[in-house]
Amino acid sequence: MLAVSTDSQFVHKIWNETELSKMVDGGIPFPMIADAAGHPGKVYGVYDEEAGVNIRGRFLIDPDGVVQAMEVLTPPVGRRLDETLRQIQAFQHVRANKGAEATPAGWEPGKKTLKVGPDLVGNVWKVWKPKDN
Repeated sequence: MLAVSTDSQFVHKIWNETELSKMVDGGIPFPMIADAAGHPGKVYGVYDEEAGVNIRGRFLIDPDGVVQAMEVLTPPVGRRLDETLRQIQAFQHVRANKGAEATPAGWEPGKKTLKVGPDLVGNVWKVWKPKDN
């Protein structure tokens, strides 16, 4: 996991020391990269040229460089790190079983997965009950 922003490394350091470390034991658990020119933001379409900042975006990119998920939020809406981690685990699980299993909505490690195949089409409701997971 990496965090990239147009803020400087010094802003990241102060933010981590004065804010994040009070909310997360030990501060942010992954590197924060400073990119004043907004290069990644431009590539992923979240760079605001007029303001010179990135809009909040989250991109899950697999080891092959393929974007598997993305989410873009306006500044007033916060993100949920637990959900990002859950999704990473779900993508890792699907990748590990080469797509033979799917992870239903809200899936967490150790919970039931769905066996992918023609028999599942139109029958998900028979094998997966959200209340039970």
